[in-house]
Amino acid sequence: QVQLVESGGGLVQPGGSLRLSCAASRNIFRLYDWAWYRQSPGKQRELVARITRGGNTNYADSVKGRFTTSRDNAKNTVYLQMNSLKTEDTAVYYCNKVIPPYEAWGQGTQVTVSS
Repeated sequence: QVQLVESGGGLVQPGGSLRLSCAASRNIFRLYDWAWYRQSPGKQRELVARITRGGNTNYADSVKGRFTTSRDNAKNTVYLQMNSLKTEDTAVYYCNKVIPPYEAWGQGTQVTVSS
């Protein structure tokens, strides 16, 4: 079974930046399109960014222009660069495939944007 491990979260002030990473335990990243998801308390998990096998990206309107996703297939890792963070970006962030069947969800990484 593939393990996904997200990292890079933390506490940041509004306007700040963070870079998240998601690593897989097996060499599978090159085979699929991948996405970053986030979930806030009381809300459903939402997709915020996706990247295709070819490197094309797409973003939710709420993060467009502020977030950038990238991938390094050789390292089995996807990244999410988050700039100009807002309080509403506070959530647990996860990575997984774009299209089911999903891999087992990792524990995610907490991002808290607060002054």
